[in-house]
Amino acid sequence: VRMDRHCANALAVAKFLQGHQQVAWVNYPGLAGNKYYALAQRYLPKGASGLLNFGVKGGARAGERFIEAAQFMSHLANIGDAKTLIIHPASTTHRQMSDEDQLKAGVTPDMVRMSVGIETLEDILWDIDQALAQAAKA
Repeated sequence: VRMDRHCANALAVAKFLQGHQQVAWVNYPGLAGNKYYALAQRYLPKGASGLLNFGVKGGARAGERFIEAAQFMSHLANIGDAKTLIIHPASTTHRQMSDEDQLKAGVTPDMVRMSVGIETLEDILWDIDQALAQAAKA
C-alpha cells in the first residue's frame, strides 16, 4: 500500500509541476509524453516510482532558493523515505564536478531531484508552490 501512495503522489506532483509557470521541465516516466512512458506502462503498471526531477526556471540560483524556501519537504540526499525529500544536485551532491561533467552526468543547473513521500498530497503541493514562488524572486 505504501508504494501505491508514493506512486500516486509522485504522479500528481509531476502533473502539478508540469503545469506550473515557474517550472521549465519535468522528468517522470509516469507522464504521458515522457520518453520512457511506454516502458513504464509496460514494466511498472502499478506506478512509475516516487522519484522525479524537474527544472526550476531561473537556473542554479533559483534551484537553490527553492530548496532554501521549502518548509514541509526535507533537504536530504537519500531517497525512498516516507517523507518527501528534495535536493539541488548541482550545488550539493555533484558540486565537486565541473559544469561540463555535471551536464554529462545529466545534472543541469536548474535541476531539483524529488523523492515524493506518502504525506497528504495537499501538504506536498502547498510546499512546492510556495517554494517555487520564493525561487522566482530575484
